[in-house]
Amino acid sequence: MDAEEVSTTEVVGLMSQQNLIRVQDLCISILPSHERQKSLVRGVSFAVQKGSVAAIVGESGSGKSLTAAAIMGLLPKDELCILPDSQIYFADMELSHATPAQWQQVRGKRLGMIFQEPGSCLNPVLRIGEQIAFPLRTHLRLTHAQALKRATELLHEVGITDPHQRIRSFPHELSGGQQQRVMIAMAIACDPELLIADEPMSSLDVIVQRQILDLLGRLQQNRSMTMLLITHDLGIVTEIADTVIVYHQGVVKEQGNKAEVLDSPKDPYTQRLISAGLHFHQPSKAFAPTEHQQSGQESSSNDSASPSEPLLEVSGLNKSYPVREGLFKKREFRAVKNVSFSLHRGETLGVVGESGSGKTTLALSILRLVQASGEVRLNGRNILALANRDFHPLRRRMQIVFQNPFASLNPRWTIRKILTSPMQIHKMFETSDKREEEAGRLLEMVGLARTALSRYPHQFSGGERQRIAIARALAVRPEILICDEAVSALDVSIQVQVMDLLRSLQRRLGMTYLFISHDLAAIRYMADRLLVMYRGEVVEEGRISAIYEAPEHPYTASLLASEPRVRSTL
Repeated sequence: MDAEEVSTTEVVGLMSQQNLIRVQDLCISILPSHERQKSLVRGVSFAVQKGSVAAIVGESGSGKSLTAAAIMGLLPKDELCILPDSQIYFADMELSHATPAQWQQVRGKRLGMIFQEPGSCLNPVLRIGEQIAFPLRTHLRLTHAQALKRATELLHEVGITDPHQRIRSFPHELSGGQQQRVMIAMAIACDPELLIADEPMSSLDVIVQRQILDLLGRLQQNRSMTMLLITHDLGIVTEIADTVIVYHQGVVKEQGNKAEVLDSPKDPYTQRLISAGLHFHQPSKAFAPTEHQQSGQESSSNDSASPSEPLLEVSGLNKSYPVREGLFKKREFRAVKNVSFSLHRGETLGVVGESGSGKTTLALSILRLVQASGEVRLNGRNILALANRDFHPLRRRMQIVFQNPFASLNPRWTIRKILTSPMQIHKMFETSDKREEEAGRLLEMVGLARTALSRYPHQFSGGERQRIAIARALAVRPEILICDEAVSALDVSIQVQVMDLLRSLQRRLGMTYLFISHDLAAIRYMADRLLVMYRGEVVEEGRISAIYEAPEHPYTASLLASEPRVRSTL
């Protein structure tokens, strides 16, 4: 089914007085081109009924976020334009021709949006309480005290612990998941009629996902709120959506009732997308032994019969941060508490836990990107005790893929320079031409074209930027790769591709992974063993199959019970 068929047959029947949002023949083009056939979004049409939840799914770069930005009037006017024949109706307003004064009345009050990357959207110099209070004071005319009180209540609603303390925090003092929850609180502050959620739960652990899903469900029912949900997680679509719109390469491939699309998809791309989701959530795949296990190299921290010494040993690792309480009082916040584990060559150790549980701090401590106490032994050498000049040659052996690619990629560098600079620093390859050839090969390895070398990070979607970050980490051919939410920004089909790539590299090169994620399906797909972290401590450790089948700690059990699953008869 092509885009023209969707727009002329399915959408016409949907466009009635019951629709809160109607998009008709939307085309978004790169300036200065105004050619329809070269548009990034081409002929997209759909409608969302009042009080319903419509989910837009599709791979990274398919135009999902561009559509959301067009509805909100947030397309960069110096780079992109909406073609004249496009129409976007919100209630009785035509948004594609709205004036700045009209946008000021609508955006933030009647239209709310949860952005994909909160770290780039929150003001770094304002406390989060002030940022949540701003729309309340602007649109609802609350006093400063009333707005801060309501902001505290909203933080509690979205699962932020100690909201009275956190309201005084700056964004950089929060984890990625906590920043995302702040964005959700800001978006729902004024009870909007339409809430556009662009990957609202990509940074959240499954327990908080469940809380947010329940919260959004209650808001929808109690306040008749309409939602346009953009997500790569088909499990969330199964849980919350009424209708599904499938995007691919800028066009709508299929749309309709959730049950019809998930159970009887007509378009081949939709069929592949759903099959990938079902495959991803299949436990039997995850419990199948990997190659290094089949060869007899069972690696467990409690297995004294292991045939080789651990590649990485962490013993008694601790990391604390000073936290100010009042004008003169400070206390120590222990982000990582006495963590110990071992990691063998060719093994994947999964680390799971809620946002703020210490997962990222653990990774940064191992890499000496933050100063911690304890021991981190790489092939028997305690790297925490080495001088900087002695540790520098070892940096190539351990690399990290960060959670937020927007913050970790230099916005002023081309992708060519981002990928070749690590090779140049570590004196890899003799010439710049060979380094560029290797950079192109890395891009193809992670599913991008070589032509991307001349572009800049802001010209890619969030998922594409994450793939570039993975390519950069692989550029120096590390032995240990720490993946900190490395696939959280990717749609499920690309998630499977990237993780299959990582598994393939592991088989061919004997690579070792510390795989940090809030996504239990990703952990199950990748890991051999699992660490469960809660408030800085390891509360459970063991073989992945044993923990998933019979968790011992109550927190682990609650994690597994909260996981959204794809349900389809396909």
